[in-house]
Amino acid sequence: MTFDWTNARKILDGEVLSVILPVHNLGGAVADNLESVASCFDDGGFRYELVPVDDGSADASAAEIRTYADAFASRHGERASCRPVLIAKNAGKGSALKAGFGASSGGYVLLLDGDLDIAPKMLPKFFDSMAKNGSDIVVGSKRHPESSVQYPWHRRLASAIYFGLVRLVVGLPVTDTQTGMKLFRRRVLGEALERMLVKTYAFDLELLSIAYERGAKVSEAPVEIRFGQKFGALKPRTVREMMTDTLAVFYRLRILHYYAKVEVPPPLSKNPFVSVVIACPAGSWMLDECLKGLSEQTYRDFEVIVLPDQPLPSNSQLTTPNSQFPTYNFQLSVIPTGKVRPAEKRNAGIASAKGDVVAFIDDDAYPDARWLENAVKYFSEQTIGAVGGPGVTPPGDGFLSQAGGRVYENLLVSGNYRYRYKAGGVRRDVDDYPSCNLFVRKSLLDSFGGYRTDFWPGEDTLLCKDVIDSGKRIVYDPWIVVYHHRRALFAPHLRQLGRYAFHRGYFCKCYPSNSLHASYFVPTLFVLYLLLLLLTTAITPFLMPNFPHGGPECLLPILFILWQPMNLYLLLVAVTTFSFNPIRWLMTALGVFLTHVWYGIRFICGLCASKAPCEYIGRDHV
Repeated sequence: MTFDWTNARKILDGEVLSVILPVHNLGGAVADNLESVASCFDDGGFRYELVPVDDGSADASAAEIRTYADAFASRHGERASCRPVLIAKNAGKGSALKAGFGASSGGYVLLLDGDLDIAPKMLPKFFDSMAKNGSDIVVGSKRHPESSVQYPWHRRLASAIYFGLVRLVVGLPVTDTQTGMKLFRRRVLGEALERMLVKTYAFDLELLSIAYERGAKVSEAPVEIRFGQKFGALKPRTVREMMTDTLAVFYRLRILHYYAKVEVPPPLSKNPFVSVVIACPAGSWMLDECLKGLSEQTYRDFEVIVLPDQPLPSNSQLTTPNSQFPTYNFQLSVIPTGKVRPAEKRNAGIASAKGDVVAFIDDDAYPDARWLENAVKYFSEQTIGAVGGPGVTPPGDGFLSQAGGRVYENLLVSGNYRYRYKAGGVRRDVDDYPSCNLFVRKSLLDSFGGYRTDFWPGEDTLLCKDVIDSGKRIVYDPWIVVYHHRRALFAPHLRQLGRYAFHRGYFCKCYPSNSLHASYFVPTLFVLYLLLLLLTTAITPFLMPNFPHGGPECLLPILFILWQPMNLYLLLVAVTTFSFNPIRWLMTALGVFLTHVWYGIRFICGLCASKAPCEYIGRDHV
């Protein structure tokens, strides 16, 4: 089949076409796939760049991409280039495409799945559609009358069902959203990517929905798909998450009108230098993991300041990089502080920081590869004083730690604050955020002297209070991700939770501006209800004989009514903690119940206390 590139050359008119190809575990095929794309476009007579994005592959994909890119220019001349993007940890298609877009430079951008199930040779048809319809976006469609599709029946069925759902709840004027070949004008794609939240299964739907709502004109073009022998069964979890993400897009689009209102900061005039401050008692494997994550950052204008109690051993990789330990590709300072509170450590880090922005991360957390890149852009907006993002449970944590993470992510535990522990949600202004993932302007920290040093934990709540009191905003963005190791159920989890609850109760009384929220009182009300329920249940058998006529019919209805909230509570716990693994289900459900009880008890203790215990020196590391 012969294709005419006339419309492609006319539309590009000297502009570069950027081809972003997300790749995951395609070792052995990725170089051949890239060469197929390049060979196809070499005949077009226009300039193009390939941007392969390896999304944390566990095989040799990254090495193959790097080798291919090194030899690319010698085979394809000056009109073409190859700009690889290598992401250390898998973060989903959405994150990969955003990273690829950031590395690209073309005025037009083609998104093309790296497995090449979709033939790139159909690209001229996309430009033909763009020319004919004046489109800003051209979407490849399996349902286009000119498409040639070899696709398993179960995939066809799933695609048809999903298409019906999309037309019903979103109303996009296309017959297919999921085919992995789409052509965009750069401005349109950039504006949509800045507003996106979905990172995985409904990424394509959200991207198109945002662009269409903002006035982009969308048309379709035929594709050629050869799915081959791959069966590609859809897992129940994949289907569930796809449906959840799709309904979330509908809710944000049609109910919240979020995409029309979301804040996009203006471009930075220059990249701010960032000082990353890590307070820790000593070196550990978790600190090493954190530093490795920092070495993989896509944003490079930063330093790292580590603040242990004592000088680190002479064989530490922080002090003696050699053949056994890696040399970090950033400026690293290690400042021993003695055994002091985390707030005092962080203040020492602030005093030594050279950056315009100070980023706080705990030593038991490690950052996503685009952590710094996604955060610094907000500091172009002068009303913003601080930004933060979710602390997600690492996928490699042990069973009990994963269970602790599931408890924190549970709707009944964290309520409207789930965004702190679970990736997703919407951008928002907040008035309190933990220091495990917090960026603050250095000038602002200097203006009020950094952290209060008479509290731990809770010092970050007071820091956020100072930020708000200064007239600046704190912004949460779900893309600013760190992976935060959880305390294991049950004792370590409850011990940490008890400290937080006590200080929250104390702060509700002493510092109410960003702590006096009704939701913090709910666990204590639950504990009081439990006491009433247990007391009533216990004394009813003793009171019944003293009532006239035996009296059971007088007390039993009251007891029955008292038990109904508890029955509803247990049902909600069972539903929100459900897992196909019965042990995980039981452990999480019990963890939720004990979390409510212990938080409620410790909160009331803090509310009634005249002084927080950790105002005294010596209670820092528990």
